[in-house]
Amino acid sequence: MARLFIPGPVDVDDEVAAAQTQPMLAHRSAQFEGLYRRVGDTARQLFFTESRVLISASSGTGMHEAAVRNLVQERLLCCVNGAFAARWQQVAESNGKQTAVLEAEWQQPITPEMVAEALKGGEYEAILVVHNETSTGLVNPVRDIAAAAREASPDTLICVDAVSSLAGDKIEMDAWGLDFVLTSSQKALALPPGISLAAVSDRAMAKAETVSNRGWYFDLLRMDKHRLKDSTPATPAISLLYALDVQLRRIMEEGLEARFARHAAMAQMAREWALQRGFQLYAPEGYRSQTVTTVDNTREIDVAALNAFLGERGMRIANGYGPLKGRTFRIGHMGELTPSDVEELLAAMDTFLETL
Repeated sequence: MARLFIPGPVDVDDEVAAAQTQPMLAHRSAQFEGLYRRVGDTARQLFFTESRVLISASSGTGMHEAAVRNLVQERLLCCVNGAFAARWQQVAESNGKQTAVLEAEWQQPITPEMVAEALKGGEYEAILVVHNETSTGLVNPVRDIAAAAREASPDTLICVDAVSSLAGDKIEMDAWGLDFVLTSSQKALALPPGISLAAVSDRAMAKAETVSNRGWYFDLLRMDKHRLKDSTPATPAISLLYALDVQLRRIMEEGLEARFARHAAMAQMAREWALQRGFQLYAPEGYRSQTVTTVDNTREIDVAALNAFLGERGMRIANGYGPLKGRTFRIGHMGELTPSDVEELLAAMDTFLETL
């Protein structure tokens, strides 16, 4: 089995994987309630929030839908500078929301100035922004964007996709004034795919009370009502909650600041390797991801051939996403990976380059 240096799914530690084999629980039982309460309480530390964390048996895209269905009755502003921001736009439009788009080139960040100007143009109930764009390896300056949004339009809710960054980069929900922050299990959290988490502010919950047609499965009010009883509206992914419980303990034992530093170190290794080997980095300096490095394939290497070579050595990276396929390749460095793992990968890639 190849070690995965891709932007998810990522490798899962044996202890975390084994946790899924524990016996099933009745999800209306005191034992389950203790598990659910524990993971919810610990997860708040990951989001740096005192508010609630809701857990869904869905991918992160499910929480994309939860945000637009619960927090927007009519109009929202979607910031788009990558493939997954564009997906959130599609989710909003498919749910019938009036979706204005603030667009930037994929190699450029959404800036606070752009957001402030856009919010002057209309009354938007929410703004959607991706923190760490998995397709490009670009980080949008969410803290500064949130500050600009709060000043320009104080009532606009600030919704953030942190699918590929939470637990690998520091996102301070409360300190930054964010209202809805979502993530997925299979990225920097280093869990199997299948659950998503979202931290939701009090004012977001208050807004949801005024929104009609929130749906059923992703109704935040329904989810929170059950959360207060340490329960879920529908049958939860119990095996994955076992795994989450173990992984949250492991993350806290490592220490959040140490974890962020480990990810930053791996990112720096990947960046330096690319630049020293004659490649360029797709994202501009100052806006580069701590969890995935997107390399501009300026040397026009055959990415499929590179992956075949790496596969023989038990490793795999990712090709470019969508229109960037072949034009870029992506090195994921998140979750359980360590600098020594990245060093081994880069050495193997050097060996491939020597064959060209």
